[in-house]
Amino acid sequence: MDEQEKLRVLITDDSKLLRKKLREELEQQGCEVIEAVNGKEAITLVLEQEPDGIILDIVMPVVGGIEALEFIREVAPDVPVIMLSSMGEPQKLMQCLKMGAIDFIHKPYTKEQIVRTVQVMKKIKAKRSAKDDDDI
Repeated sequence: MDEQEKLRVLITDDSKLLRKKLREELEQQGCEVIEAVNGKEAITLVLEQEPDGIILDIVMPVVGGIEALEFIREVAPDVPVIMLSSMGEPQKLMQCLKMGAIDFIHKPYTKEQIVRTVQVMKKIKAKRSAKDDDDI
């Protein structure tokens, strides 16, 4: 797989352990991984690195996931965002989905959920690439 094909995924979570575990699983799926410890850092990295997909924790210090999602939707409306949370709050889940998150994963997540997430992100990236080719 060349660099062009590699999926660049931004993991945003304040838990170093979770980021490490998620990084390992994503790299096993052939992804390039970028990490942020909070929503503020995630916003900066979205602008600088232009990831193909984002996994975003809801509850974080400095800037939380919902606030970060709101900003990310403005600057990168086509980038798939998957929300991650250990709290089962249906109203926050609905709020995230209404704001444009494509999925929601509860912690602790399963390896299968991560595999599925990567497949969805790859499909979206392929559709965006095809659309970009049509625009040329």
